Amino acid sequence: MVVFSVKPLFTIFVVSLTLLVVFTLLSPRYPFSQNWISGEPSLGEVDIWSVRRLMEWRPCKWWLQGHQTALPLETNGYIRVDCYGGLNQMRRDFCDGVGIARLLNATLVLPKFEVASYWNETSGFADVYDLDYFIQQMNGFVKVVKTLPPDIATKEPVQVDCSKRKGQFDYVESVLPSLLKHKYISITPAMSQRRDRYPLYAKAALCQACYKALRLAKPLEMKASKLLDAIPKPFLSLHLRFEPDMVAYSQCQYPGLSPSSIKAVEAAVALVERKPWTGELARVWRQRGKCPLTPNETALILQSLSIPSTTNIYLAAGDGLMEIEGLTNIYTNIFTKSSLLNEEDFTSMHGNTKAALDYHISINSDSYIATYFGNMDKMVAAMRAFKGLYKTLFLSRRGFAELTSQGLREKELMQALWKVHRVEFVAGRGSALPECFCEFKL
Repeated sequence: MVVFSVKPLFTIFVVSLTLLVVFTLLSPRYPFSQNWISGEPSLGEVDIWSVRRLMEWRPCKWWLQGHQTALPLETNGYIRVDCYGGLNQMRRDFCDGVGIARLLNATLVLPKFEVASYWNETSGFADVYDLDYFIQQMNGFVKVVKTLPPDIATKEPVQVDCSKRKGQFDYVESVLPSLLKHKYISITPAMSQRRDRYPLYAKAALCQACYKALRLAKPLEMKASKLLDAIPKPFLSLHLRFEPDMVAYSQCQYPGLSPSSIKAVEAAVALVERKPWTGELARVWRQRGKCPLTPNETALILQSLSIPSTTNIYLAAGDGLMEIEGLTNIYTNIFTKSSLLNEEDFTSMHGNTKAALDYHISINSDSYIATYFGNMDKMVAAMRAFKGLYKTLFLSRRGFAELTSQGLREKELMQALWKVHRVEFVAGRGSALPECFCEFKL
């Protein structure tokens, strides 16, 4: 009979297990290695999308579950929303207008989109969005009509100034009397309004309009789908803003631009009549994050986030991007509307329809990165959150300016950029209309 001693075998087992645990924890590939315990993986160890998030924005249940108050039988009148600016600014204003119409128990008519030569624009609401679908989706939320009653149709709406109207109280007290008196008014919602003061039924109408009811008109949707199919998968949609007018409006200086870029910026500055800041004011302005990132700076930040240079990138951008070589010299798989659409399709499109294509591609991309925080970026981020797509990030202009002003360069700068953007991504920032979304801790 063979007898084994239990104690030596147990000792060997414990020692072996201890060595295995120590080796595993110290391994750089193990998720609980020292870098992960500290919460700060080293540069190049993982890409930004692999970082665990702590919070997300998700559509609020009260809206998705159809929390509504029945529409009154009688309307107080008709409201037309007059929208100005680029497509995404007009979309934002229109969504706000829907909420206001419900708040005031008004019937909504077809909005007026600005016709502006500056935006190379002639298309109206029905050229971009599916009107019948919008009316169908808004049923029960707000009344919408294609045509006005005969006694009103021949009249122009009375314009009501909403520039200082904020929240439920002011609209009801200051706008409702005009609606009741004239029965047909036009408004442009105030940018600074407090939507959080709306009752739930008005908020629900706004949210429904912005995230469920607006889809592209059929011809434009077919073109957008064709464009999406042509982009190699997976891909990143990059909203890059470095056009002459953007630089001119920013009032920032950019030493080292090419002669053609300098000439374009000077022409834009003369047009907008805003001279660049100089001296100490220029430094403070830049450190506050007011200056658009150049394509070269964008490429550096993408590298710091461990975005591979072989990544397929759709460039969601307007016409006239400057210094684009700073990006394409590093990221070579770049795709644009003009390179993927035939010349006839591209040249026949106007500002709104081009912006609509960029929006459609961006809300359906595998990941989305914006170099600015404009109307499109806010709308895209919110819609991606609505669709459950969370690989979305806004590059930090302020962070980049502060770090470079400290003299950081090369690997030290890239490591610092990684940390700045990691914090942003973990926090899950980005929503155009937070009233429609609720925080969800992971």
